[in-house]
Amino acid sequence: MSKKVIDFVEGENIETNLLITFLDKCVTNNGKPYLNLILQDDSKDIDAKLWDVKPEMLKFLEVGKVYHFFLEINTYRSKLQAKVVNVLPVAQNEVNIDDYIFKSPIPKEELMNNIQEGLNHINNENIVKIVTSALDYYDNKVYIYPAATKIHHNFIGGLATHISGMIKLAMAIASLYPSINRDYLLAGVILHDLGKIEEFHSESVNEYSTQGKLLGHISIMDARLLEIGNQLGLADSEELMILRHMILSHHGQPDYGSPVRPETLEAEILNFIDNIDARVNIIEKALQDVSVGGFSDRIFALDNRQFYKHK
Repeated sequence: MSKKVIDFVEGENIETNLLITFLDKCVTNNGKPYLNLILQDDSKDIDAKLWDVKPEMLKFLEVGKVYHFFLEINTYRSKLQAKVVNVLPVAQNEVNIDDYIFKSPIPKEELMNNIQEGLNHINNENIVKIVTSALDYYDNKVYIYPAATKIHHNFIGGLATHISGMIKLAMAIASLYPSINRDYLLAGVILHDLGKIEEFHSESVNEYSTQGKLLGHISIMDARLLEIGNQLGLADSEELMILRHMILSHHGQPDYGSPVRPETLEAEILNFIDNIDARVNIIEKALQDVSVGGFSDRIFALDNRQFYKHK
């Protein structure tokens, strides 16, 4: 049985099948081509370099496919990295893709129930119609797509896991502050990242689609909501305007991709609970292989900070 990525040790030579989830063609200072890769199985991923890129390799290597790799495991900046010594094609019809992809720790049925429960707590009929139409449009993809390509909840079912966690946060916060309109907050939570389904290449590949690169999930979802509003005869309703504002502002500020900043109470809270759920996942992931008393690698998404693992 092949060794799992999570068990790789510095200095080893590994021969195993792995999935390519990221591929970037680069050039050295000497003008020679090389590849930056992210390889993974269902246990973990690892950064890899393919320095000696042969022309025939460039022809058959693709993101989203499994290949047979010969690797040297090294350390770079205190983090394991693989040097690709050689790579060979694998018959994709003989591959069980479930052996190579990360999955949500929460069963799909539980995620579906959690999101439905959030929807059930919305009382405004127009908001219910809008949210239901969006969920129906994306259908099963809501429960299999990731919430990000790399940073947080980047696994099968990650989007629904992220939404599910945020629903619980939204319900708790709304119960503490009666001034919060729970209908808007829950709707914003369910809708805010659905555009990522069109932003990403597929549910199992850490790569953006052409639409995702050119438009981004915020613009995609705003357009989708306007389309839904037109179909429901709610295009000029205040409910749709408020929900569109929440989508457009949920990253908080222009530097993080929001065309506008939050200017309703619910939009402000949405930004915060989005950050809470995402950051908890980022830090948990960074600390999973760290021994008690040790520090994580620096996390670029969190101001390049390291996090300490206490008892």
